[in-house]
Amino acid sequence: MRLISICPSNTELLHYLDLTSTLVGVDDFSDWPKEILDLPKLGPDLNINMEKLEALEPDLVLASLSVPGMERNVRELEKRSIPYVVLNPQSLEDIARDLLTVGEHTNASSKANEVVSSMREIIQTYRQLASTTQERPALYWEWWPKPIFTPGKINWLTEISDLAGGINIFSNKDVASYQTEWAEVVEKNPDAICMIWVGVKESKMNPKHVMKRENAEIINAVQNSQIYVLEESLYCRPSPRLILGLQKLASLLHPTNFPAYTGEDPLLK
Repeated sequence: MRLISICPSNTELLHYLDLTSTLVGVDDFSDWPKEILDLPKLGPDLNINMEKLEALEPDLVLASLSVPGMERNVRELEKRSIPYVVLNPQSLEDIARDLLTVGEHTNASSKANEVVSSMREIIQTYRQLASTTQERPALYWEWWPKPIFTPGKINWLTEISDLAGGINIFSNKDVASYQTEWAEVVEKNPDAICMIWVGVKESKMNPKHVMKRENAEIINAVQNSQIYVLEESLYCRPSPRLILGLQKLASLLHPTNFPAYTGEDPLLK
């Protein structure tokens, strides 16, 4: 098959299904695995060059609604009668189901079932470990600084927080992404701050950006030096790589309760 992915999380999902070699084009932001870096780039995920995409004669396009504005990609694919599937996961189980769906469309059901089985087993293990954790630190996730955006209840990061033995301080907001003010973060007084600015490399994120904000010095996370600069690629993309992010977070929050983080992806063994 000739496959095209027009968002990074879908490109990553295909890799877990051993389908990277079938890709003939990707969006500009897809950067993992490294094997796809030399493929034709079709533009940023919100502005895909459909003429270029159509010229690649795909058998199937993996589209997404994970970011507002991607709907126009789907409309254009429909208009051109290009075969596609649309993914829009909000939870780890959604991602598991997407693996199975894409597996069905690409004759990779056996591999999909294998990955999903491993994924669910890891999630269950971490759920059990988290249930025995006495102290659950309050986490503030920041995925954009100006204006401040943070994940709400309908987001995989709230689930990952729970599985890692923590609590997302904005899990009471019934949205996927919540725009807040720094004063509200101060009021909620998180025990740890997780910096995952979307599209920004870790080298460009400095805890001092947070520490110099008004009243930052009274927050538990700042007083106890619990500000983590994390890879947005392991937390901001709804792909199976979130499992690796979960393992890293759990080992940071509870190093004696959870397995040590090795950086080795358990789903790619």
